[in-house]
Amino acid sequence: MIRNRWRQALATGRTQIGMWVVGASPYSAEICAGAGLDWLLIDQEHAPNDLRSTLSQLQAVSGYPVEVLVRPPSADPVLIKQLLDLGVTDLVVPMIESAAAAQAVVAATRYPPAGIRGVGSAFARASRWNRISDYLTTADSSISVTVQIESAAGLAELDKIAGVEGVDAVFIGPADLAASLGYLGKPQAPPVVEVIEEALRTLHGAGVAAGVNAFDPATARRYIAAGASFVLVGADVTLLARGAEALAQAYRNDIQFPTPHNI
Repeated sequence: MIRNRWRQALATGRTQIGMWVVGASPYSAEICAGAGLDWLLIDQEHAPNDLRSTLSQLQAVSGYPVEVLVRPPSADPVLIKQLLDLGVTDLVVPMIESAAAAQAVVAATRYPPAGIRGVGSAFARASRWNRISDYLTTADSSISVTVQIESAAGLAELDKIAGVEGVDAVFIGPADLAASLGYLGKPQAPPVVEVIEEALRTLHGAGVAAGVNAFDPATARRYIAAGASFVLVGADVTLLARGAEALAQAYRNDIQFPTPHNI
């Protein structure tokens, strides 16, 4: 039986610190996997990741002591089925706005009669091509489902969504939530931060694991204090972009290059 280590990590009560992996590169993913973080989130929604690049990254990081979650581009049960067959055991599903939508996501991760996941274990990396003899009977319990709330409509249904059987955690998406609340491009606007803190407190009080995205350290600490069980504090491409900019700026500001002659 495959035990879900992410679910166990959330149950420890220690906030899990992670980062986005969106560069679609197994080389970069492996670098991030060895950095000492608790978890990585491979993104397919806003990154150029498809099934093949996701598979390559899963293989690249498999030898490291880090939990790996994957966010599909939508709640499409076909896409979810393909990710599960690749061996993904922890999903973060975006844009959930109702309990019914959350129930549909859970159903997509369960084999009949509990759900609608198609049976293709003979072809699946998840079952090691049927080398895991009890995969079909234990797979349902080995998969964790995190639903992402990132709109005013979803926030209004927070209690009902969080109460759906099979939902292991709720992730708050500040960027889209800020836009939904009228603060496009301002996820750190005080009203947005306050709304997120209240949602985190509500979830924590209900005993539901709650996560959030917060690149700003001060904001991340506020969310952890409000009860966040897992936080994304950076991204591979963001670190590369800002690091490259800082490198270029340092040389532009600090070094006077000689003017070439005879040009």
